[in-house]
Order: sequence, then C-alpha cells, then structure tokens
Amino acid sequence: MTEQPVTQAPSRTLVHLAWANLVANVLIVVTGGAVRLTGSGLGCPTWPHCSEGSYVPHRELGINGAIEFTNRTLTFVLAVIAIACWVAAHRAVTAGGPQADRRPRQLATIVALGIPAQALLGGVTVRTDLNPWVVSLHLLLSMGIIGVCVILVDHLVGRPRAWASLRARRAAILTLVLGIAVIYLGTIVTGSGPHSGDLDSRRTGLDPRVLSHVHAWVVYGLVAATVLTLVLARRDGNVPLRTAATALVAVELVQGAVGFTQYFLDLPVALVLLHMLGAALTAASLAWLVLTTRARRGAASA
Repeated sequence: MTEQPVTQAPSRTLVHLAWANLVANVLIVVTGGAVRLTGSGLGCPTWPHCSEGSYVPHRELGINGAIEFTNRTLTFVLAVIAIACWVAAHRAVTAGGPQADRRPRQLATIVALGIPAQALLGGVTVRTDLNPWVVSLHLLLSMGIIGVCVILVDHLVGRPRAWASLRARRAAILTLVLGIAVIYLGTIVTGSGPHSGDLDSRRTGLDPRVLSHVHAWVVYGLVAATVLTLVLARRDGNVPLRTAATALVAVELVQGAVGFTQYFLDLPVALVLLHMLGAALTAASLAWLVLTTRARRGAASA
C-alpha cells in the first residue's frame, strides 16, 4: 500500500506568504499596465541596465524612466516574497519528514522560478522595442503565475469539495479555454491601439476596432460558458463550484462594464488600468473555478 502524505495544518506564516504571493503578482500586472499606459515601456531603453552603463535611471530619462525603473524594482519585491514562501514550504516538508505533503513546496518552486523567467521575458520585450506579440506573452506568463498562486492558496486553505459531474467539468474547462483566449485577445487589442507602451513602439498592424469586436464576441462566449457552469453546479448541488462560478460571473460582469465604457470613452487611462486589474482577477477566478471541479484527496466522489 502506498503511504499518503501526512495531512497537517500549514503554518500561518506559509498561508500568509502564499496570499502575499497572489496579491503581489496581481499588483505587478497593474503596475505593468501603468508602465504601458503612461508610455514608459522604454523609459529604461535597455536591459538589464536601465541605460547604457547604469542600472538606475538618470535625469535625462525623465518621469518615464522613473516609472519603468520602479516597476523593475517591484520585481525584486516579488522575488523576496516568492523565496520566503518557498523557504516556509521547505521547512514544512523538513519538519513533516518522509510522509510530509510536498505539494506546497512544488507550487512555491514554480512561482519562485516564474519570477526570474518573467524578468527575462520583460528584458526581451525591451530588447525588441516592445514587440506587441512578446508583450502579450509577458502578460500571459503573469496570468499563469497568478493561477499557480491560486492553486497554492487553495491547497493550503483546504476547504472540502468533491468531484463535479462530467458535464460541469467540461463546462468549466470550456470556460477556462475561452478565458485564456479573452485575456490573450485583450493584449492584442491593446498592442494595436494607442497604449502600446511607447509612442514609437511597434504596433500589430491590425485594426483595433475590429479586434475589439472580436474580443467582445469571445467575451460573450466566456460569460455564456460560465453561466452554463453555474447552472450545472446548482443543478448538481455542488456548492463549492457554484460559489466559484458565481464569483467569476461577477468579475466578468464588472470587467465587461469597464471594457465597454473604456471603448466608448476612447480608452481613458484610468479605466484601462482598472481593466488590467480585472484581467488579473479573471485569471485568478478561472483557476479557482477549475480547481473546484476536482475532489480533494480523501473527499467523497460525486
């Protein structure tokens, strides 16, 4: 018989650091959006230096250099939190012995490795003069890290749940796929419009208005798939999945309202920044939704 990991309550420090990981990675999306929306994407025109021979901005780079440098500095804050979380998870494994639950350490490792990977990809975006396709990957990597942070928090919190029905699981997976498509298309829309990060940065060459309509239609599909998941969860009496689906619908409705408003108001910076926050919360909610379709170890099957 295979021995199961020892189930023990995680330390409060590890739980707090896991939450800090999630919050920090959501905030870095917002600050990255601020860099792009203020035209500061090339405020530090090179990487890893800010300018030739200097890691910090000089006066000639102005406010844009300060904004971009601040965002780069925040990456080190993320790294400190991620490393602290990994150390706490590693200590839990060491204290628990051979049968300790190693899942938190594995997830913390992914997050900790994701931060330097994100920094390197950020360097590529600068080196390619904010190529919009590279910028899109930069954002998607952040969304992936946010998803892993959600999995880590969920694992540590450990609220009970059972397997969702096959139909509900399929609906949730469809929702996830459409959600990823919506987030990706959103980055392409931005890369085609006026907020590409720098006045002289390369655009996709695609019509932003046409892309906005394509993006909107995929959003309609995402909302429909989420509502379908919610209906199936209610029909099955699956409270955890119903709660997660309800939260995602709420985020989508607010995000949709902000998206339409910013479109008709010709993309004001404040609303676009709020939309970026909504995208990060959407990614987190999508991860939570899919997680709630799966039973925890030892939970009864649906």
